[in-house]
Amino acid sequence: MTKQSKDTAKPFLPIPEPPGPLHREPLPWQAPKPPEEDPDAPLRVQRILASPSYRPAVADVEFLNSYETRPARLELDYLKPELGLQYEGVRNTIVVFGSTRIPEPEAAQRKLQVLKDALEKRPGNQELKRRVRVAERIAAKSRYYDIAREFGRLVGRSGHGPLDCRLVVMTGGGPGMMEAANRGAFDVGAKSVGLNITLPHEQFPNPYITPELCFQFHYFAMRKMHFLLRAKALVVFPGGFGTMDELFETLTLIQTRKISAVPVVLVGEAYWRRAVDFDFLVEEGVIDPEDRELFWYAEDARQIWDGIVWWYESQGESLINGEPLPVVTD
Repeated sequence: MTKQSKDTAKPFLPIPEPPGPLHREPLPWQAPKPPEEDPDAPLRVQRILASPSYRPAVADVEFLNSYETRPARLELDYLKPELGLQYEGVRNTIVVFGSTRIPEPEAAQRKLQVLKDALEKRPGNQELKRRVRVAERIAAKSRYYDIAREFGRLVGRSGHGPLDCRLVVMTGGGPGMMEAANRGAFDVGAKSVGLNITLPHEQFPNPYITPELCFQFHYFAMRKMHFLLRAKALVVFPGGFGTMDELFETLTLIQTRKISAVPVVLVGEAYWRRAVDFDFLVEEGVIDPEDRELFWYAEDARQIWDGIVWWYESQGESLINGEPLPVVTD
């Protein structure tokens, strides 16, 4: 086959030149009906363009928020984070939960001092006395912030640098214990995930989440699904309703064999034994004795990490699906 010359003459057959985007006759629909044909036509066209029915579905917020489009919203609520996690190479996670109300120790002490100063001026105020007692307890529990932060560092150092997302910390994205875990990963230059939720009062993400791995959900159900889709362990610090929600949902899924078992670590045995009397539940016959083996207690970051690693090694498995992790040292 011979190479065609650049100056090949136009064939004898009448072949038209390819149409270009410019200098073409306008199409009939490119301009509204002119007023000289109907004086009221331009106003009617404007009314049509302004009608909600004319908005494209993807731009019609009222339509997208309707009851009938909920299935589509559920799918999108799942899909956007899923694609984002895939794009960043997130394969396995350790989910960390705990109270948003337990700040770092310095902040807890500052708040306690403010309340004590107020109580000195109003020593008979019973509400201030109650708030001081609560603040003292929060200040005592603020040590868990440091533990969660150190655990985040351990997870962050388990990879091969900031681009290694085979195993990352995942939290609910808020302050308190979740901030601490994200912050620990941030301290060592590792990426971490935050799954925020739309609430009546806006929940700001904590500043230590990797920006491209911070997602905001509308539906709790989709958020919960993403917490467990890649979870290799659940680490639960002292917390309230939200923390217990995630804890018991995970325990229920494991108990009912709906998901494969993963390590569940309750940090702070004294807190959890008083918050939930699991022995009482066994004695009452509402859970089986073996259900107490679905979790264990730990007191510091190294205990948490070593326990999770041992749990997998004892079964001949790995935290990252058969691939060895680097040795994590303090």
